[in-house]
Amino acid sequence: MTLSLTPLHPVFAAEVRGARLDEPVGAALRAEIEAAMDRFAVLVFRDQALSEDQQMAFTRSLGPVDMGLLKVLQKESRFRNAGMIDISNVGPDGEILQRHDDRLVALFANQLWHSDSSFKRPSAKYSLLLALVLPERDGETEFADMRAAYDALPVEIQTDLEGLVAEHSAFHSRMQLGDLQYTREDLARYPTVEWPVVRQHPGSRRKALFLGAHAMRIAGRSVPEGRLLLADLLEHATQRRFVYRHEWKPGDLVMWDNRAVLHRGRGYDLAAPRELRRSTVEDAPCRGEADESEGSTQRSIMGA
Repeated sequence: MTLSLTPLHPVFAAEVRGARLDEPVGAALRAEIEAAMDRFAVLVFRDQALSEDQQMAFTRSLGPVDMGLLKVLQKESRFRNAGMIDISNVGPDGEILQRHDDRLVALFANQLWHSDSSFKRPSAKYSLLLALVLPERDGETEFADMRAAYDALPVEIQTDLEGLVAEHSAFHSRMQLGDLQYTREDLARYPTVEWPVVRQHPGSRRKALFLGAHAMRIAGRSVPEGRLLLADLLEHATQRRFVYRHEWKPGDLVMWDNRAVLHRGRGYDLAAPRELRRSTVEDAPCRGEADESEGSTQRSIMGA
């Protein structure tokens, strides 16, 4: 099978045709998809009427399932499959959540630029988000190409970033927005982890910035200096020339590489139902990153 790929942006993102994701994915199709991901980092599959089980089967065909923050955020689920994440404003009873509901408040952090599960080791490889029910307007998702953003930096800044390490926290982004519902036990489940500010993508071998709302400080620098640097880099990396904005249609399955792009959701009318479900593939450590992981330091955010 040969996939048909139509670019959606000058530097990344493509629409895919010729893939039946509701059927078992063989080695040949999986290799095509992964090669396309290495090139485009964001793939859009239209008209995918996948059941929950079919989506999870496709996810598992790409690697182990990443659980994200489920053991803290998802107290109860509408889904049968462990690892399926509810990105919606609808509760298990089918009713729209009230805007002050803790479950909805926790999801507001999705509107900040981030890379899924950068707060843990291993982090996320691919995320797969399927649109089921959508409001009449708004609620788009934006993606920013961290490879193109790195390439566009002046050489002297690229040199300055080599060797810098950022500390990532699962709760930093949420606490920025005033979401303080987490117990000390919740915080202890996800101690902070460190990642290089610049990483080499294992598939494309391109260098990419690794930033986002989970990045809370730069190791070896004062908190203000580190956060200002992270803010400046994020401002650079999310310029419109690096951003693809996806306008959802029911049945869209968008798959992205968390090692190559950041993403964020956009606001929508909370009184209208919006239901998407996300499954995530955990990243298998590369040789160099496995060594970094063993030597990295994990700290509790309670001491931040």
